[in-house]
Amino acid sequence: MAHPSAELQTTIVSTLTQDPALLARLGGPKVFDRVPERAAFPYLTLGRTAVVDWSTGTEDGAEHILTLHVWAKGGSKQETYEIMDVVSNKLHDQALPLAGHRLVNLQLQFAEARQEPDSPAYHGILRFRAVTEPLA
Repeated sequence: MAHPSAELQTTIVSTLTQDPALLARLGGPKVFDRVPERAAFPYLTLGRTAVVDWSTGTEDGAEHILTLHVWAKGGSKQETYEIMDVVSNKLHDQALPLAGHRLVNLQLQFAEARQEPDSPAYHGILRFRAVTEPLA
């Protein structure tokens, strides 16, 4: 059985890269774990993931804090906001399928958009909290 964070990342990437609205905004399936050299803006990257054991005396579980980054370049933050909106609507409170675990919940906890200092790039940050438990 794969680690629940690996399963969660796989299903998030699959969900996002199959969404026509997001693909249109990104100009293709540009959701990266590792950004290729000279990737064209805009794109989305998978950021830091933290996992905390949420097991009880009778049940196993894990809490995941995952960060997604939106990278855009343009005249304003509007493009960043639009991409962030599509991503949050596609993931927040959705019951995404996992192979060996059950996704108890997935919720957006934090969102921020800003222009990067000394750069024409805009950076959107989306932090999600997920809880998983192994399938019985």
